[in-house]
Amino acid sequence: MHLTRAILLLSFMALLQGCVSTPTHKPAESANSQLLYQQHLQRIAAIGEFTLQGRIGVQTDGKGFSGSLHWQHDVTHDDIALYSPLGGQVAGIKKTTGQVTIEDANGNSRSATDAEALTQNALGWRLPLAGLADWSLGRPTNSPIQASTWDEQGFLRTLKQDGWDIEYQNYSEQNGHFLPGKILLKSEKVNLKLLVEKWVSVGG
Repeated sequence: MHLTRAILLLSFMALLQGCVSTPTHKPAESANSQLLYQQHLQRIAAIGEFTLQGRIGVQTDGKGFSGSLHWQHDVTHDDIALYSPLGGQVAGIKKTTGQVTIEDANGNSRSATDAEALTQNALGWRLPLAGLADWSLGRPTNSPIQASTWDEQGFLRTLKQDGWDIEYQNYSEQNGHFLPGKILLKSEKVNLKLLVEKWVSVGG
């Protein structure tokens, strides 16, 4: 009986040792996904302009906003129209290389160079316009990256940059590019959700 138990114990230990020493394929998969990620970034790096329609939701300091938006972007300009759930325009945001202007529903406007501070004062929440165009396309900005992850297809899944934690979901093909359909952004005080209902156009 003792001999049988000893044999069983040795067999079990050998099985455990075999499990520990058996190489896995995760490193190869990780290297492959990293290559796909770099290739994906190279493909979407050429995107310099887009137009999208979608919905936006914001939570900050116990307050919130939800509605729809229409966003036109190119390398030097952003034009964002925000609408209430009932369809009335709440604000228009125009960004050039050196200035951001917000106009409310009554036609009152104010301008500044700091987009986040301006949107905080005018809307009650910070909109990270400096990086939002790149982040919406599923790519980092040129700022330092604190952390990032991607899936086995090479699509960005999480990104930590410029004080924002960003999560990506629902990629789909748009004019030959795979772009996210849902972007979740979180800073110290703001939770922001962007749902892309339609990429109207995407160009280099």
